[in-house]
Amino acid sequence: MCIRPILGSVLASLFLVACAQMGGGSAAKSDASNQTSPAEKQGVGPGMNAEGEVIDASKVESGYGQKVKNGDWEGELTGKPAPNTCFTKLQIGMPLKQVTDLCGAPTDQGAYITGKAFIPFYFGSDRFRYELAYKAQGRLIFAGGSMGDLSGAHLIWVIYSAADSGYR
Repeated sequence: MCIRPILGSVLASLFLVACAQMGGGSAAKSDASNQTSPAEKQGVGPGMNAEGEVIDASKVESGYGQKVKNGDWEGELTGKPAPNTCFTKLQIGMPLKQVTDLCGAPTDQGAYITGKAFIPFYFGSDRFRYELAYKAQGRLIFAGGSMGDLSGAHLIWVIYSAADSGYR
């Protein structure tokens, strides 16, 4: 008995079923156009109040702040900075060492991986994120480098929060 014709018909059937489930034509296109991209988020974001202040930094989501481009680096500023803090001196794209020289040691810190870490043979930046939490100032998110070498990490997101507990 030859398996090739059977295997070929099974694969063709699976392909047709997958195509039917994905949909097609204008109906699929109109459904996709109804989805909101992260760049189009408006209104009050999670962890924020109506004045745009961050009241719970642990619940804040990307896309509700001000987009910033500084040279080769793009980032986001979320919330309103507390006056007379080191956070007002920070710029998107600053290296981790420069930020800690300006702001000192954080109250708490930690690292986590992103989805890019699971892409085979991906050697670009943003495979991990490094977060610094400062009490009564907010949080700083860095991308790049590697888990063992944080010298390549650069600031990509500033979350201003005068109500921050300083702990993740």
